[in-house]
Amino acid sequence: MSKLRVNAFSISVDGYGAGPCQDAENPVGLGGLALFEWVFGTRTFQRMHGGGGASTGSTGIDDDFAARGFDNVGAWILGRNMFGPIRGPWPDLAWRGWWGDNPPYHVPVFVLTHHARAPLEMEGGTVFHFVTGGIHEALARAREVAAGKDVRLGGGVATIQQYLRAGLVDEIHFAIAPVLLGRGEHFFGDLDLPALGFERSEHVATAHATHVVFTRR
Repeated sequence: MSKLRVNAFSISVDGYGAGPCQDAENPVGLGGLALFEWVFGTRTFQRMHGGGGASTGSTGIDDDFAARGFDNVGAWILGRNMFGPIRGPWPDLAWRGWWGDNPPYHVPVFVLTHHARAPLEMEGGTVFHFVTGGIHEALARAREVAAGKDVRLGGGVATIQQYLRAGLVDEIHFAIAPVLLGRGEHFFGDLDLPALGFERSEHVATAHATHVVFTRR
């Protein structure tokens, strides 16, 4: 059965999923890039973002977790902030995402927003659909096009929190970076993951991150 999954969601030791002052120059906030150092050197990241060949980048546990996040995924869901720094109504259609002409998704992506916009077709099979009807509509549409495959929930923090509180997330993988941010978007807040039915199903540490997977009973 199709799952709604969160994969490779990086947080700091003090629980922040992004730093403060997010903008076009700092898409994950001040200091936020430190959360992702565990993945930058992996073969999966280099192949998808760095243009590296099949032998570029490191293998091992960190790369295994990065690669797993793309297995059996038929669609993605993103919050508006994950698509770009623009707030409010779209001033024009010039902004086409952070990733250039060939984003790393290669499947349909449903972007939650309060402001309608026509679908945006990119290279490599990625099509951004802008959903104004809320989280349930986005999930229903994503599951329809995923055709039995899983749907990956890409964030950011507020979007994942909404789906968790609604009881819709089946599995979540945290990559806990060995850094302190002190400020920013705190992930846990008043979330009670045990009360929502989550229990630890996997736990492994590397030199760069502690990977913990929680699965909903």
